[in-house]
Amino acid sequence: MTSIEVETPHGPARAELHCAEEGRAALLLGHGAGGGVHAPDLVAATRAATDAGVHVALVEQPYRVAGRKAPAPAKQLDAAWLAVVEDLGERWFADLPLIFGGRSSGARVACRTAEAGEAEAVLCLAFPLHPPGKPEKSRAAEIDAVETPVLVVQGERDAFGRPEPALHREVVLVAGDHSLKADVDAVHRATSEWLAKVLRLLD
Repeated sequence: MTSIEVETPHGPARAELHCAEEGRAALLLGHGAGGGVHAPDLVAATRAATDAGVHVALVEQPYRVAGRKAPAPAKQLDAAWLAVVEDLGERWFADLPLIFGGRSSGARVACRTAEAGEAEAVLCLAFPLHPPGKPEKSRAAEIDAVETPVLVVQGERDAFGRPEPALHREVVLVAGDHSLKADVDAVHRATSEWLAKVLRLLD
C-alpha cells in the first residue's frame, strides 16, 4: 500500500494505492460525506478488485485531509476528484481503463464525473437516492446520466432509498442499512462478479 498526496484546486487530496499483481484496470473509490476510506464496504470492494487484478486508489477528499468534518459543496468535490483522476491516470495508471466508484456521497461524485473523467464503469455502494424521509428530493438524475455499466450495492433497509435497475445498471440488495456493514461478504461477492463482467467487456 502506498499513500500519496495530490494537489487539487481545493487543497491537497490523498490517495491510498492498493496495487494488484496484474493491473488490468484501475478502480478509484471515494468515501462518504462523514466517513473515511476505511469504511467496511470500501475495504470489501478494494479486496474484491485487487483479487480480480484491478488496482485500487482510495481517494480522500481535501476537506477530510484538512481535518474538516462537513463535506465541501458538490462542485468542489467533483473538481477535486477529477484532479485526482487526471494525476493518477498519468502517474500511476497510464493506459489502463479507469473505473469510478465510492460509497454514498462518493458514489454521487463518481456518477457526476463519470463522463468528464472518461470512466469505463461506475461502482455505487449505498447510493443515497434521496435524503431519509424525503423521496421528493430525488438524486436519480445523477445516476441516470451514467451511460456506462453501473453496479449499485444497496442495503435492504437503506433509509436513503435505492435506485431501480436499468439498461446499463445492475442493483444488488444485501442485508442491512446504509452502512453496508451487516454483510461485507455479500458486498465483496457482488463487486467481484460485476468486475469480472466489466473486465470481459474491456478485454
